[in-house]
Amino acid sequence: MAKKRDYYEVLGVDRGASADEIKKSYRKLAIKFHPDKNPDDPTAEDKFKEAAEAYSILSDENKRARYDQFGHAGVGGASGGGAGGFGGGFTMDDIFSQFGDIFGDSSPFGDIFGRQGGNGRRVRRGSDLRIKLKLNLEEVANGVEKKIKVKRHVTCNTCGGNGAKNGTSLTNCNGCNGTGQVRKVVSTMLGQMVSTTTCPTCNGDGKIISERCDSCAGEGRLLQDDLITLNIPGGVAEGMQLSMSGKGNVPARGGVAGDLLIVIEEEEDALLKRDGNNVVFDMHLSFIDAALGTSVEIPTIDGKARITIESGTQAGKILRLKGKGVKDLNGYGKGDQLVHINVWTPQQLTSDERSTLESLRHSPNFQPKPGKNEKGFFDKMKDFFH
Repeated sequence: MAKKRDYYEVLGVDRGASADEIKKSYRKLAIKFHPDKNPDDPTAEDKFKEAAEAYSILSDENKRARYDQFGHAGVGGASGGGAGGFGGGFTMDDIFSQFGDIFGDSSPFGDIFGRQGGNGRRVRRGSDLRIKLKLNLEEVANGVEKKIKVKRHVTCNTCGGNGAKNGTSLTNCNGCNGTGQVRKVVSTMLGQMVSTTTCPTCNGDGKIISERCDSCAGEGRLLQDDLITLNIPGGVAEGMQLSMSGKGNVPARGGVAGDLLIVIEEEEDALLKRDGNNVVFDMHLSFIDAALGTSVEIPTIDGKARITIESGTQAGKILRLKGKGVKDLNGYGKGDQLVHINVWTPQQLTSDERSTLESLRHSPNFQPKPGKNEKGFFDKMKDFFH
């Protein structure tokens, strides 16, 4: 699957573009690449959908904020291909119905974008669902596939979502002639005022059900457990919110399902501490091992690893294990594991141990002699992080 282009690049606007600039750019691209205007261009529909997907994210304040912070992963990375927009089950009619109103009644393309004169009903959108997903450090670092059960409204299979018994056809509402809206003309001192309201007869559906579906009682949807596969990218962090389009609730009697919002909760690891894309391990050595050198086994995200401690290792030294950290969310490699050396001093000694140490107390090699070029702890940390 080809890598998705940046949404700002798709619409040809700067990252600081206003809502009006984004709408104007999308309108221009949608007219340019509409499939009906480009019957000889097989790529036109894909470009049209790409522009619609970009607009669906950047025109929504919350989705745009998540995209600006986390990129494509923040608005669709949890579901794999097509999760962020219209590639995952949306039809061309859905796009026209949701965004056709931005073209206005005066547009010469009114017959293309959602019915001339604005009389067409917009496709209803179901509510979003929000869940919390706990991940351990290994799952956060490398990414993981999770299968979870979500209780949500799904389309009734018996009636196909229209609410009528056995999916029979519906009749147009006489109150609004199938538009779902009624116009009311009121005479005032300033002349006649026209207002449009939701039809009270059909509640905006535009259709009347003569006999309700036995399975869903005319709702066109059922509440049930749905098994959903989540592909979580490596590098997510505590509090990050991913979005999976079309996996929220289906609205009553047809429409577009809402989104499933996945809030990441990062479980604290008992041994390794995360610091951005790096992980830190505090290792305690006896001063004998620090003086003589040794080989020790330490935990990493991917299991155990054996490292060599050189003789004369000082307390506070930081060892770096390249590429043993967390994947970068935007694909820029992996962080490192930093091993912080702590030299442990025994708190209880036998008489023989004390005697041995006393004999070495005044030995020249046991006298502190830090070199001029030896850096302190904070200087060492600066070297690793800058």
